Amino acid sequence: MSMKNQITSNDAPAPIGPYSQAIQTGGIMFISGQIPMNALTGELILDNIELATHLVMENLRAILKEAGMNFGNVVKTSIFLKDMDDFPVVNEIYAGYFNGKTPPPARETVQVAKLPKDVQVEISAIAVK
Repeated sequence: MSMKNQITSNDAPAPIGPYSQAIQTGGIMFISGQIPMNALTGELILDNIELATHLVMENLRAILKEAGMNFGNVVKTSIFLKDMDDFPVVNEIYAGYFNGKTPPPARETVQVAKLPKDVQVEISAIAVK
């Protein structure tokens, strides 16, 4: 039987439902989808895909850091977009966070009808120590 540990960072938004920011079991961490919400103020970025994507990536960074990891530990991500026309911008910003990390993680990007709090982007990740 494996143990699962909850990972929580005060530098990332608290969950808005019955889930954990991340769960680690063995050397694998599963990070819940992060939205562009400021952890300190609860403010959402709803109208600027560039700022929204950076905030999502910084929220992921905070959770990774809490577990003693970084973007180099990420093996898989899922990107959910409200509008696939935002893909080039999101992709460029996302790539900057994995710059120099080879190989880059596996990933899928999908357009969805709606995201929590009506945000434009949500990203989840799986990381390995």
